[in-house]
Amino acid sequence: MNKGLINPGELVDISVNLGGVKMKNPVAVASGTFGYGREYEDFINLSSIGAIIVKGTTLEVRNGNKPPRVAETPAGMLNAIGLENPGIDKFLTEYLPYLNQKGATVIANIAGNTIEEYAAIASRIESCQGIAAIEMNISCPNVKQGGLQFGTNPETVMRVVAAVKSETSLPVIPKLSPNVTDIVEIAKAAEAGGADALAMINTLLGMAVDIKKRQPVLGNIFGGLSGPAIKPVALRMIYQVYKEVKLPILGGGGIMNYQDALEFIMVGATAVSIGTGNFVNPHIAGDVAQGIQQYMEENHIKNINELVGIAVK
Repeated sequence: MNKGLINPGELVDISVNLGGVKMKNPVAVASGTFGYGREYEDFINLSSIGAIIVKGTTLEVRNGNKPPRVAETPAGMLNAIGLENPGIDKFLTEYLPYLNQKGATVIANIAGNTIEEYAAIASRIESCQGIAAIEMNISCPNVKQGGLQFGTNPETVMRVVAAVKSETSLPVIPKLSPNVTDIVEIAKAAEAGGADALAMINTLLGMAVDIKKRQPVLGNIFGGLSGPAIKPVALRMIYQVYKEVKLPILGGGGIMNYQDALEFIMVGATAVSIGTGNFVNPHIAGDVAQGIQQYMEENHIKNINELVGIAVK
């Protein structure tokens, strides 16, 4: 019998270890699409999700961009929320205890305008209990470099990841921007900075135009494109990085069902994150986990890790 094959009806193992984050199943919900969990508690058991990646958090309160902030597009959506959030202190004192009470596996998503801000947030998180890992949104403008995104410069990526690692013992997972020329170069820089895993990918930069008003739809003009439209790009980038970098990958970008999730796993993702899909189907995280398990049972696959990277040549 080949490795990984089991008899029909035998239990399968869909738990994964994402760079030190132990997940009961490989399905996480992406930052900015699941709030702080309370918004979805009527639809899904929060403790049953592999990991809840909470809304992006900054050092201070942020009001976000001017509206309109969201626009539907063919096979996806644009958002320009602008990281509206109550700040790290309120998250730790008001939102985190609720998630801990519900038994959720929590990954904090952090963002900043300077390397020092990222490090300061990581330091605040380190002093608290109930957070499994830190996901870094490095698609933010670096004010000390003229507003260029942290995630587009390999040297800056390495430095900001290293700064966060120096302030915490938690696993650190930078979320890579697809708006770059060479995603492998960026991934290697994150690895050199000490990242424990990679999240791939963040949204693609896009826009929409209202032809009646003859102006951009979004108040911010540009926004992040997500949803099924970006899935082929995400798969391609994960495939490339999996071949060159040894870190586990949290893959996402347009996952709408378990079949999509399996594609990500087969090109190298240890776990997957669902974003836009949560808006379409608030039960999706559970549906995808169940679908993966059923696929494994039907195909006599004992352990989910047997599928990771199986399609990579």
